[in-house]
Amino acid sequence: MTPSAHLLLLFFSFSLTLSAAQTPSSPPPPPPPSDDCNGIFISYTFSGRTRIHPYLPKNSPDQPYTFTASASVINNDDVPLRSWGLSVGFNHREVLVSADPAVLSDGSTFPVRVGPTNATFSGFPEADLETAIDTAGDATKTQVQINIKGTLFGSPQPTIPLPATLSLANDGYICPKATVIGNATLQSCCTRDPKFKSNSTDDSTNFLPRQDGDLTIAYDVIQSSQSNYLASVQIENQNPLGRLDYWKLSWEWMRGEFIFSMKGAHTTLEDQQTCIFGEQGQFYQALDFSTVMNCERSPTIVDLPLNLANDSKVGLIPNCCRNGTVLPRVMDPKQSASAFQMQVFKMPPDLNRTKLFPPQNWKIVGSGLNPAYLCGQPVRVSPALFPDPSGLPSNSTAVASWQVVCNITRPAGYRPKCCVSFSAFYNDSVVPCRTCACGCPNARPMCSSTASALLLPPEAVLVPFENRTAKALSWAQLKHHDVPSPLPCGDNCGVSLNWHVLTDYRNGWSARMTLFNWGDTNIADWFAAVGLEKVFEGYENTYSFNATVMPDENRTIFIWGMPGQNYLTAEVDGADPKRDPRVPGKQQSVISFTKKLTPGIDISAGDGFPSKVYFNGEECAMPTMIPTSGGSRMTVIGGVWGSLVALLGVMVVVLMEL
Repeated sequence: MTPSAHLLLLFFSFSLTLSAAQTPSSPPPPPPPSDDCNGIFISYTFSGRTRIHPYLPKNSPDQPYTFTASASVINNDDVPLRSWGLSVGFNHREVLVSADPAVLSDGSTFPVRVGPTNATFSGFPEADLETAIDTAGDATKTQVQINIKGTLFGSPQPTIPLPATLSLANDGYICPKATVIGNATLQSCCTRDPKFKSNSTDDSTNFLPRQDGDLTIAYDVIQSSQSNYLASVQIENQNPLGRLDYWKLSWEWMRGEFIFSMKGAHTTLEDQQTCIFGEQGQFYQALDFSTVMNCERSPTIVDLPLNLANDSKVGLIPNCCRNGTVLPRVMDPKQSASAFQMQVFKMPPDLNRTKLFPPQNWKIVGSGLNPAYLCGQPVRVSPALFPDPSGLPSNSTAVASWQVVCNITRPAGYRPKCCVSFSAFYNDSVVPCRTCACGCPNARPMCSSTASALLLPPEAVLVPFENRTAKALSWAQLKHHDVPSPLPCGDNCGVSLNWHVLTDYRNGWSARMTLFNWGDTNIADWFAAVGLEKVFEGYENTYSFNATVMPDENRTIFIWGMPGQNYLTAEVDGADPKRDPRVPGKQQSVISFTKKLTPGIDISAGDGFPSKVYFNGEECAMPTMIPTSGGSRMTVIGGVWGSLVALLGVMVVVLMEL
């Protein structure tokens, strides 16, 4: 290269450098919207949708689309957000197929239909969001993005199907109404409520406090090694009117865990094949899987019978082996809890004694007349304390503890399992359980599910519904009552309770309560609860049952059987099965009241009838009319009774035959 060419090349390079230096730089990108939030920033962004089969006519509201979206929770506050929850008000009949990394807070498993209701997401495997202060701004620990996939219906282009609402589900936060950014994003900045008072986070341990619920389940890891741990599970009844019979508990393992062994309970299936032919068998090649109890992703666990409580191999666990019975504390404190232990094996990448994750999506059900429970996800709480088994005055601490809170719920389409009839000495007709009180079968005979139940003579309440027709029709003819066509269907309840106003005098009055079991199974350790809003203070005594007053439970009297009378036997054949109707199991007691503490009550006007009745924790269907004095007169329930469903019914004479 000649000297002149070399100089020319240097000049050209200098010119390019000078030109670049003089060119104004592009403006920096705007800060993300979350930067303006010093609380908890939440957002939901709709990503897109694709039409899927079946293909319906254009603009059909039932056309399905697969959709994707993302939701974010960012902790910009100066305190950690423990067990975060994000509530999304889906309103396009969405069916959620996946949400990663999150689970549904109500324990539902994917796929699940959520629209048009709120769906609340909880964090898993990481449930807490730390602060930028404590993590030096590490976004992986202060925020989470949920990738959502599902199906929605209708909303063709160009409509953007955004949720109706978006809010933080944690207590103690105020979230302004979410604003729409662009046309595909909802966002809000939630701040702590200065008026909120709670025993929220324990600042010394950074754990949330234990919560109250109708039923709580403690999941405590009491021993931990690299590949497995020993867990204690305790179910505790906290609702004075709740119970479980023959409970069945299930959950979902999220990280490949399996149950090696168990004491105090057992799984309904001893499954080893899932492990042998799965990742567990490949990793634990030296393990004898023939001794493994269960490898199901969603095992079902049941209690052991009473005779195994002291068995050295499967029993000897405090509160175990109750045959699945959990009673109210007021009835028997020793039977208000149920517990078991299990050895759980883990899978990579959790092979560390501190890598502990509880199962998710808990469900618990009972058999027979038990309430329905809805369980939340496990929440990390401070380690539980266990008394020294040797009796020394010391406690051992759990390695880690979680709490699952379950509450009594009435899901859509739920029907009661018990019903109530009313009668009184001053009226000659029975107010029976209302038509289809506990549901009507789909393939029912020619009967009406909406017609009011027929008034009954007193003796008719002693026979099954299918044997009452002739008595009811004769009574209607005698009393000149209208008879619908077709005739009303039965109540279809397994248990009924008759409340009969027995006497009314100057200083007091009395009632007789009779229980009927129309089912094929004996009911052990039964209890009933009667809410008496107007006359509660006048309660004196229950003569044939145990009873106690519960003023904090809507002014309720809690009643249960005495020893030897705690069984409500099943329905049996009559003396001559070819001629006589079946006979229900029944128990009864007189209950006395004084008027000294309830001046102004009018028993003959209906003040002596309960507003709510429970049997074994199940709220029973109530009549919609009450007996009043004067022949066959009746009064539609109103006022304090107004919350009850209004159909039709009537009442009953003195049930001296009961």
